[in-house]
Amino acid sequence: MDTIEAGFPIASAGDMESVRNIANAGLTSEICGLARVLTKDLDTCIDAGVGMIHTFVSTSDIQRIHTIKKSREEVVEMSVNAVQYIKDHGMRCMFSAMDATRTDLDYLIEVYKAVEDAGCDIINVPDTVGIIAPSGMYRLISKLDKEMNIPIDTHCHNDFGLAVANSLMAIEAGASQAQVTVNGLGERAGNADLAETVMSLHSIYGAKTNISTEYIVETARMVERYTGVQIPPHMPIVGENAFAHESGIHTHGVLENSDTFEPGIMTPEMVGHTRRIVLGKHAGKHAVLRSLQSANINPTDAQLDAIIKKVKMLADKGKRITDADLYTIALDILGRPEGMPPIDLKEVSVMTGNITTSTAVVKALVNGKECVTSNVGVGPVDAALKAVETLIGQHTKVTIHDFKIEAVTGGSDALAEVVIGVQDDKGRIVTARAANADIVLASVEALVTAINMLLKT
Repeated sequence: MDTIEAGFPIASAGDMESVRNIANAGLTSEICGLARVLTKDLDTCIDAGVGMIHTFVSTSDIQRIHTIKKSREEVVEMSVNAVQYIKDHGMRCMFSAMDATRTDLDYLIEVYKAVEDAGCDIINVPDTVGIIAPSGMYRLISKLDKEMNIPIDTHCHNDFGLAVANSLMAIEAGASQAQVTVNGLGERAGNADLAETVMSLHSIYGAKTNISTEYIVETARMVERYTGVQIPPHMPIVGENAFAHESGIHTHGVLENSDTFEPGIMTPEMVGHTRRIVLGKHAGKHAVLRSLQSANINPTDAQLDAIIKKVKMLADKGKRITDADLYTIALDILGRPEGMPPIDLKEVSVMTGNITTSTAVVKALVNGKECVTSNVGVGPVDAALKAVETLIGQHTKVTIHDFKIEAVTGGSDALAEVVIGVQDDKGRIVTARAANADIVLASVEALVTAINMLLKT
């Protein structure tokens, strides 16, 4: 059964009108209003036109004594009166013994049997403060199932991260319903998560619900937008990383057969998700090559090694590599002349500031000989490019013909793509590109690539 709890209290006329609109909207879901065992609360739900009323009262000694200040006998009487009032108005009724998992078992059974005799349709067993262990929940529901003749529902809180486990144990023990929330939202640490509970039932237990699982991720993201509560990337099933693979051995296996490093009994398609290969510092050849080939980029083995090296270097610095980044890096590598380059860049260091003249130091192997030079400029990029020109001045004379820089993706760590055109003393113009999260390095790499192309022709 689908239930939507209208919440408590329904305080204003506007709120009540909203519930009435939902109740009259022709939805197949049953609208359930939550109310204390007080006539004024029950009347509010009745006036709102809900299809079911979920009424509750504290039964544990600690809550009964310190919050509602009622005796055990008074709690039983209030519970029975509330259920009878709901049934007298021709409505379905669910009853909760609040803080059931901290309530004396014999007394708990007494309360539940009393409301059952009063006509209650469903009893709810709430783990209000999230303190029961899964094995304890199984034993509790098993005992209640032997005593009760009406369906048992559960409501588990997640204070110890056990809400889903406790909900599943309750169902194993005989409960026929579990209250869940989208993205596990709820009081304190939240409640049992819908996606985790439903997909465990479907995929592990082989049970069936009337949930259309292919909309689970879409629904989770919609609730994320409306509430402003972000879904953690590692959240099971709906998180961004739920079906993402980065480690080389994982990606290799998944690309061959997705069941190797995924549950198999649950696929991303079942919940409206997508499988994603993450390119990071753990990325392997198979993942990078497959991503490149999907864009019709076919590097040689040497070029692929260079691409992977660049990806890992950027990932080590905290850069998240997107597909656009990968393709830009690949085009950069594929545009370089193969073999040992005349100029093999080893190190670039830059000093800059608002009261410091920008200075760059460049170290490189030039025709196998280590050379180091420095220069100043009007900024770090200008200083670095002038240092390269100084470094190769005795080998060839070049001037920068054109210079263009663009950010490949958004964000402060965006990959910068630099395109540089250089002209030698023979009038030949060569254009080269480079990509790096560091603008200075991208500029120097592009210039060195262009010079190498000139020197090799």
